[in-house]
Amino acid sequence: MKAIAAAPGKVILAGEHFVVYGEPAIVMAVDCFANVIVEHRHDKCFYIKSDLGFSGFYSKERFKPESGGIEARTLLEPIRISAQAAIDRINNPTGLNITIKSEIPVAAGLGSSGALAVATVAAVGKLFNVNFTNEELFNLSFRAERFVHKKPSGVDQAIAINGGLIVFQKEKGVTPLNVISEIPIVIGNTGEPRKTGDLVNAVKKRRERFPQILASLIKAAGQLTTDAIKALKSCDLERLGELMSINHGLLVSIGVANKTLDKYVHAALEAGALGAKLTGAGGGGCMVALTTLNNSENIADAIRKVGGEPIIAKKIEEGVKTWTQ
Repeated sequence: MKAIAAAPGKVILAGEHFVVYGEPAIVMAVDCFANVIVEHRHDKCFYIKSDLGFSGFYSKERFKPESGGIEARTLLEPIRISAQAAIDRINNPTGLNITIKSEIPVAAGLGSSGALAVATVAAVGKLFNVNFTNEELFNLSFRAERFVHKKPSGVDQAIAINGGLIVFQKEKGVTPLNVISEIPIVIGNTGEPRKTGDLVNAVKKRRERFPQILASLIKAAGQLTTDAIKALKSCDLERLGELMSINHGLLVSIGVANKTLDKYVHAALEAGALGAKLTGAGGGGCMVALTTLNNSENIADAIRKVGGEPIIAKKIEEGVKTWTQ
């Protein structure tokens, strides 16, 4: 029997980085998925294979690469951590074959690692007929996120589990945001990888150098997200778009944008986007443009012309789902 789990990626419409300091963030699940297929093995090894061309065997924590060389362990280790966390929780020490097939670009700000961690835990649970609660999925997948991002906010796992639109705040956790209207977006992928942990640390250091200025920016970002929530609830996409563009300016001011992201943002706005901003950690990765249903292709073309890889996406209501074959 094969157990399969699919967890969605995400974009952040408002609040990234500032969420680390207790402010809210608006996160939307999008229709690109991390898929994990899990099968039993007759030994106690983990064999993990990724569609990125990496594979290898784990015997306990010892790793033997099959393809991809030394780099394979860096990519596959979060999957092993997630699978091991689920196995430990189930208390059934067994071997697993794990196959990764993901539509979410890696290290691009779209929640790839969080979605993969959640999908891995959910798939292992499904294999053993264990339905983890959302809280268990979050806590078990958080181990791998700590490995990848050092001090993650928890946003990526939260949206992969819940789907739809959520407001995430450290002290309050997840609050679902029920919005009926379509929220059409175009994502622009720079193809420039970056490390979330490094960027979070860079913001922390800037905050230590300019505490009063950063305190004001963090407070402003919190108010912006609150206003963006109101715009979503009233289906005022024009106001939401304007707030997204302001949010990009705040992210520029804390040092997490770059020339490529700025170029894509401006190209999208010139093509008629309602608003645009980087999404995720910044420093590369992706930007997101809010558009209207009849203008998505124009904005995608504009991003493509300046060197980006556009992805026309939409909100997906479901979080992680599992099934067997």
